[in-house]
This record gives sequence, structure tokens and C-alpha cells, in this order.
Amino acid sequence: MFGLGSPTPDDVFEDEDSFDPDTLPTPGAFLADHHVLAGSDHLSVHQTAHDLFEERGVYDVTFGYNLARLNLDTRHPDAGFRYAVDADDPSVLWAEFTPTTPFCPQSQTLAVGASRAWNELTESHDFDLVRVRVAEMHERSEAVNDRLTDVEAEYAP
Repeated sequence: MFGLGSPTPDDVFEDEDSFDPDTLPTPGAFLADHHVLAGSDHLSVHQTAHDLFEERGVYDVTFGYNLARLNLDTRHPDAGFRYAVDADDPSVLWAEFTPTTPFCPQSQTLAVGASRAWNELTESHDFDLVRVRVAEMHERSEAVNDRLTDVEAEYAP
């Protein structure tokens, strides 16, 4: 058990096989110029994220679950990941993480962990590079995203 509290009851999660944009964060400026994934495309990429996060232990310690499950947590309908394929290079995925609150103290740790999981396990997906950023609603998004840019440079082809 990774979490600080008691286990999260399964009845707070949506079905893993359904795509409901009303229960996901609205794509932000980071994804604006790219092809935002929806429907089965979003679900496929998100399942890969879940598998990568499981392999690398990218867990939200507050809630005690794999960070990808945040997209399915009905208590936080505006939090989680949205994805887009680069408008000019389909081998690049853009992933925007919206935390549950503007002051989430784990945002940098979680986003860096997500970036490393995606970019260190490229044999597990079809992307050469995954660019991860924290949504602008986070109070430290600029500093966190500067750190993510540095991490990304370690993997850029």
C-alpha cells in the first residue's frame, strides 16, 4: 500500500473502457497546437501510461494508487492526464498533467516520474519522445515545467 490513508474504494472509479471528456481535464495551452486524443485513441495511450506507471511505481501517495487512475477517480473530474500527438511529428506525444489542486505538493515529483516512465520505456510504446508538462492552473507550473524541460532534454533524440 503506497497511500497515507485507507485504500480507495473501487466504487469511486469510472469504467476503464469508457471515454467521457466531461470527467477529464480540459486540454490546456500545452496541447493547443497538437492533435488532442479522444475516444479509443485516448484510452489506448492512457492504458499504456497505466502500465508504464505500474512498472515504474508512479503512484500518488495521497490517494495510494497508480497515477493513471486519477483520470478515472470520480472525486476529481478535472484532474488527470490529457494527451496529444505532435502536429508535425507523430512520433512525439504531448502529455499534460492536471493535479487535483493548484497547490498540489506532489505535482513535480509525479510529473517527473511520469516523464521518466514514458521516456525510459520507449520499447513499450510507439513514441520516440513524450513531453510531459503540468497544467497552468498549478501555482508552480512555470518552475515545474522548467524542470520537466530539463528532464525531457535527457531523452530528446
